[in-house]
Amino acid sequence: MSTSPSPGWYKDPADLTTQRWWDGEGWLGDPIPADATPPAGPPRGAVIAPPPPPAPPVTPAPPLAPAPGRPLPATTVRPGTTVLPGQPGMPPGWPVSHRYPIVAPRPHGFMLAGVGSRFMSRFVDTLAVAVLGAVANIWFAREFWRNFQPVLNAALTNPSSNAWNTPNGQRALEIASLMLLVLTAVWFAYEVPASANSGQTLGKRIFGIKVIRLEADERLGFGRSFRRWFRVAWPTPLWVACFGVPILIQAIDCIYGAFDRPAHQTLHDKVANTVVVQVPRAGRPETARTPVDATPTGGQNADPR
Repeated sequence: MSTSPSPGWYKDPADLTTQRWWDGEGWLGDPIPADATPPAGPPRGAVIAPPPPPAPPVTPAPPLAPAPGRPLPATTVRPGTTVLPGQPGMPPGWPVSHRYPIVAPRPHGFMLAGVGSRFMSRFVDTLAVAVLGAVANIWFAREFWRNFQPVLNAALTNPSSNAWNTPNGQRALEIASLMLLVLTAVWFAYEVPASANSGQTLGKRIFGIKVIRLEADERLGFGRSFRRWFRVAWPTPLWVACFGVPILIQAIDCIYGAFDRPAHQTLHDKVANTVVVQVPRAGRPETARTPVDATPTGGQNADPR
């Protein structure tokens, strides 16, 4: 049977980058950074509830008999109790009660960026890369059309003919592959340096969001920015060779963030250990950055009881 941990400082299951005081029944006070040295007792100003009366003795249930040919699992969990699966710093058998809902995390005090803002910023960045790529591919586009036009005419005249196996068809495929390489290089030059320095591309600046490290509020740096970009961009040169499969892979990567919990990370965010947050905006108090070392008892992360 799962038992509640003794009072003390533990990592917050809502945001593993912070820790909070557990009084044996619920969370008290506001979180502090996970790597900070907590005070010896409860947070300042926290009201400590009196200890609950001793529970009546419970007669243990008889052990379960394994089904023939099927051993019992290593641990059994009381019905109605949820155990967090191996989160670092969590006491074993930690119960999650419906009385204490998990609030949305605020990495380093920032509000998480909304899914709509992230989608629209990616849409703007895609348009920008497409325009820049078209300019960079002007010469290749002319050569592609010069070789593709005979292929198109042959296909319209005789649909059963395999016009792509002609010299013009092979040359058109080669030029299309080169155009995709140029487009990938333009995408790299557009996104990686900007994300490395400020965490913001043009689309993210327009919609007021930025990329930060998950473990610290610091600039990404070139290496992490490249890892994040490469995870979503690597299928681009394969668009011609593999038809629509690379585009599907990239779409799944980006859509994954809409369903990920609790930080709404895309697959390229998880590879780089980054998170996208809302930049504080005037006139929108909910986007204001919350101090992570505050200890007064109210606030958004306080115990909802």
